[in-house]
Amino acid sequence: MNHRILELLEQQGNDAYLSGEVLSQELQISRTAIWKQIKKLESAGYKIEASRRLGYRLVGRPSRLTAQSLAVKLQEKQVSMISGIRLFDEVDSTQNIAQRLAEDGAPEGTLVIAEQQTNGRGRMGRKWVSPSGKGIWMSFILRPGMPIHFAPQLTLLTAVALCRALRAAASPLDIGIKWPNDLLIEGKKISGILLESTAEEERLRYVIAGVGISVNLTTEDYPPELLDIATSLQIQLGKPLDRDEIIAGFFSQFQQLYAIYQREGFSPIQTLWEALSVTLHKPTRLFIGGAETIATPIGLNEQGALLARKDDGTIVPLFSAEQISPAG
Repeated sequence: MNHRILELLEQQGNDAYLSGEVLSQELQISRTAIWKQIKKLESAGYKIEASRRLGYRLVGRPSRLTAQSLAVKLQEKQVSMISGIRLFDEVDSTQNIAQRLAEDGAPEGTLVIAEQQTNGRGRMGRKWVSPSGKGIWMSFILRPGMPIHFAPQLTLLTAVALCRALRAAASPLDIGIKWPNDLLIEGKKISGILLESTAEEERLRYVIAGVGISVNLTTEDYPPELLDIATSLQIQLGKPLDRDEIIAGFFSQFQQLYAIYQREGFSPIQTLWEALSVTLHKPTRLFIGGAETIATPIGLNEQGALLARKDDGTIVPLFSAEQISPAG
């Protein structure tokens, strides 16, 4: 129904209004139903001006991703790691799509992007706010062929690549990495990373790297309870950003770092992650092994575990810890 309303509004052009009465007669639904469909279009990124006397006027359209325009940007940045692009208007989760493709034999570098996710998820099964046309919701396949215990290093590598790319795209915003896989601006989350792996005989068969970036969301896109902890690049920068440019910038960074990692190991990634971290050297409440404890993260070890110094001076490596809040 909303596609038909959009078609009728587009036929009017940007300068003419279409009355609610005409829309109601054309579609054989009530004016209240028309209003509800208009709200759905607005939530999808369309800007529609409403007048009680004149009706509705389409004044702005969302910026849509296309495989063609993205391929051009990737080529401009000399990104060769992407072997194929699958672009969807709406999916439950790009992770699910990419996993099915990986099981069917899709090669490393297969990229799945959606304009909207209806069931996007993050770490610990959390849901991710991912409205249409405003963010970057994507997953890509890696086939590193390495022992399974190296998987945490790939999460940290992805975080470094994403942080470097977003700092370049949204300068001068001070973007940092929060353990283990969130990116923050002034304590508010703008991006999350989720890596899920499948192994066979203790070696990784494939890894699905999921990345969600809140690019052009506005405050109206967030539930009120999230406004204190989540934000977007547009909110912070005061202007919308080019999503194609951000995606291509990320894969340019990832490609470079992945090559360094395969050639030199984890040490260069460790140094970069520690330099970009907002987690280190701050007493923090951590949820470890079913119990809350206070510890101060001091760095990473060579396996990619977070090293945390407890109050008694002992240092414990953490591969998975739920950070609750800064202590004090």
